[in-house]
Amino acid sequence: MNKGRYVFSQLCDFLPTDHFKWLVKKYEGNKYVKSFTCWNHLMVLLFGQLSNREGLRDLIVTITPFKSAFHHLGFGKNVSRSNLSKANEIREVKIFQEFADKMVSIAREKRGVAKDFFISNNVYAFDSSTISLCLSVYWWTKLHHGKGGVKLHELYDVKTDIPTFSVITDASVHDSQVMELIPYEKESFYIFDRAYMATKKLYIIEGAEAYFVVREKHKMSLEVIEDKEYNNPSSGIMADQIIRFKGHKTKKQYPNKLRRVVFYDYDDNRTFVFYTNNFEVTAEQVALLYKYRWRVELFFKWLKQHLRIKEFYGTSENAVKIQIYAAIIAYSLVVIVQECMGLKLQTYDVLRILSTALLTKMPLCDLLIEQKEEEFTEGKYQQLCLIFDR
Repeated sequence: MNKGRYVFSQLCDFLPTDHFKWLVKKYEGNKYVKSFTCWNHLMVLLFGQLSNREGLRDLIVTITPFKSAFHHLGFGKNVSRSNLSKANEIREVKIFQEFADKMVSIAREKRGVAKDFFISNNVYAFDSSTISLCLSVYWWTKLHHGKGGVKLHELYDVKTDIPTFSVITDASVHDSQVMELIPYEKESFYIFDRAYMATKKLYIIEGAEAYFVVREKHKMSLEVIEDKEYNNPSSGIMADQIIRFKGHKTKKQYPNKLRRVVFYDYDDNRTFVFYTNNFEVTAEQVALLYKYRWRVELFFKWLKQHLRIKEFYGTSENAVKIQIYAAIIAYSLVVIVQECMGLKLQTYDVLRILSTALLTKMPLCDLLIEQKEEEFTEGKYQQLCLIFDR
């Protein structure tokens, strides 16, 4: 049935087109548009992401020889540097942002939750990554350590390896300021590094009846209410305490009791101090939860290495944000295809195969099903994922 269709067109069959049309109507995205609609815009951006085009010129040069197939590829009648640049400048960002949210939701549903995870609660890791930009070109960015840039803040579902919530800010915005925007779920765990040790923001999580594990930023003034004895030195747990903050400001911002876990990493010869508002999980599990925070770091690395969020197809703030959301849509699309087709390949391998075959005509199943899974042992994966940040 798909023998005469481009691989790219077959991929786009997995997109929830009705939802995208609803978003376009909601934000009047096609108002006064005669050609190069929002859908055409999305298709070109997705092609650029999946084929790893390095810039606007590279993208246009690649697709121009296939002008006769633009209609079948969803690109519209004509794609030029001028109409793509204009669309990136003026099109409503929320269309792409909310469509990215929808794609993420579908990807999470398709992948499902890891059955062998050591706790039943949902576990999320939250972190940010700065995308440096040249001030002379991206004039609207604010200085951060003498450089321009934007920050991508991600809430990452550890159990499904899917990003669930994204926020883009200026690079100058402190990480902890975004914590109050997170849609906290009751009884879920949220893992933060020491940049998020903000007692006022952590108390919001307490109010949402959710749990957090955060690494200590600096030594805190506190009162030890209970100090549990630990007789298993090999576990690395040096202390498991119930505490209350004593500092005037911290006590006011977080008046409730907390749990303080001190962990010694024998491999790295380092001591880590964690705070959590959960009193049920073991101290070892608190340390293990924090180790899983590294997965969001791996996601940022994957996104920067294999999708286009370093070289942009426009210089305005609007263009940069649209392209970042397009990258998240592309990532989610690859995951959806991976899960719907029951592929045993890693997500990167699926993307790598697709990137070389987007403009070929062959059934998608023939392209992907026959591929062999690369060697990737569980031990190596665990070793990679469970590294403490430096």
